[in-house]
Amino acid sequence: MRRIATVSWCLTVLCALAACEPPRSVRFKPADEQIAEAVLAAPPSLRDGAAVLGYSDGGALATLREGSAASSLICLADDPRQERFHVACYDRSLEPYMSRGRELRASGMDGGESIRSRQSEAREGKLQMPSQPAALYNLFAPEPPSASGEQPGDASSLYVIYVPGATAEELGLPSAPAGDAPWVMFSGEANAHVMISR
Repeated sequence: MRRIATVSWCLTVLCALAACEPPRSVRFKPADEQIAEAVLAAPPSLRDGAAVLGYSDGGALATLREGSAASSLICLADDPRQERFHVACYDRSLEPYMSRGRELRASGMDGGESIRSRQSEAREGKLQMPSQPAALYNLFAPEPPSASGEQPGDASSLYVIYVPGATAEELGLPSAPAGDAPWVMFSGEANAHVMISR
């Protein structure tokens, strides 16, 4: 059962970052509230100064906070058009990969197609991937926080460490979910990453 839940989380993360679910009619929160919620995905010591991407009144993705030169994180605010609350923060070195995913989804590709396309582009040298491990932090909850900046109830986290090109064997990790153990998704691919859920 835990294995099924972990795989489901993986698919949810990939889809949420690429806006897989159909849009709903919603009200977009003010920028300060989106920023306060977006940074909840990151460890507390890394929240100050992180850049934040969020949504304008019309639903377009926009930069809500530029971020400081001292911070390496970009945080993505919750899209209220999606069914579950989800915020994420990732290392700036992942931005080409993440922004390309958003671009492909906007063109009509589904989540799986977007991943395969980016893998191919990375193999061909058309898409830049990090040259060293890079972190992605995700925070999920059934509902948004009751107050801006507060941890939502029943929240769960998924931590991802991108290790482009690494294999499960090289890292000494399984290549599929195995209980609570970290595991490698897309072993050997340009978007290989270690999944750590809690």
